[in-house]
Amino acid sequence: MIKVSVLYTNSETVEFNHEYYSNTHIPMVQSLVGSALKKVEVEKGLGGRVPGELAPFVTIANLYFDSLEEFQKSFGPHAEKFAADVPNYSNVDGIIQISELV
Repeated sequence: MIKVSVLYTNSETVEFNHEYYSNTHIPMVQSLVGSALKKVEVEKGLGGRVPGELAPFVTIANLYFDSLEEFQKSFGPHAEKFAADVPNYSNVDGIIQISELV
């Protein structure tokens, strides 16, 4: 199984609409990717290492697929649509990391 993490960096100037992301963007991704997507988790950053410090990431989304090939086959055809939706919820692009669960 693989995990595709989409990490949105945080700063004082970052804008992020968590409601839109969770209630509109993620359901769109789920709908278009279909059954290849096994599970989704969305995390909202609350803080950093010390009290009062910003979380390094304002939001992290973790998407789980059986394999890299399944991810590429199901996600790739819709990647432009997903990217075009970013301005609807944030002023920062996500950083993508693909990991194998071991």
